[in-house]
Amino acid sequence: MKNLLFSFIVVGMMVLVSSCRDDVDASALEVYDGPMNLALNIHLKRSDSAMVRSEIRAPKQLEFANGNLEFPEGIEIQIFEKDGQLSTTLRADTGYFLSQENIYKGEGDVQVHNLLKDQKLQSEELFWDTRKKIIYTEKFVRVQNGGTFSYGSGFEADETFTNYSLKNPHDGQIPMSDDGL
Repeated sequence: MKNLLFSFIVVGMMVLVSSCRDDVDASALEVYDGPMNLALNIHLKRSDSAMVRSEIRAPKQLEFANGNLEFPEGIEIQIFEKDGQLSTTLRADTGYFLSQENIYKGEGDVQVHNLLKDQKLQSEELFWDTRKKIIYTEKFVRVQNGGTFSYGSGFEADETFTNYSLKNPHDGQIPMSDDGL
């Protein structure tokens, strides 16, 4: 009788152990790679020597485990001169911060405006490298400098969009007055 009872217990434990192994859902073991934090209506200021150098505003910010940020509802970045004067604004429909490279990326309708020189840029993608203090893209750009329009595929400028160069420029337009040049 003891042997029979012992046999039932051993067989029962084998059934339980083997059934547990088969019931494990592989998708439950996948690593979550979505956002870890959510912030609304953010306003960040970056300063250097007690002077505000840039401000970042966004209606929504998602933070990921690797330190990257996403701004799915748009981003606005303001860059200030050393004397504190607002010089340049950058806007994009969607924004990203790539923490390893310390680079902001704008996508969609991207617009840059240098308020001091009245220069404007439009593109579908733009990068701001905060270490090198440059903005750049390899995508198509349209630059307005006063009444002159320049177009190109690829662009690089200092972060205030004061000095810039177009890569592969083409099809520029210069306004003509009524009495010619």
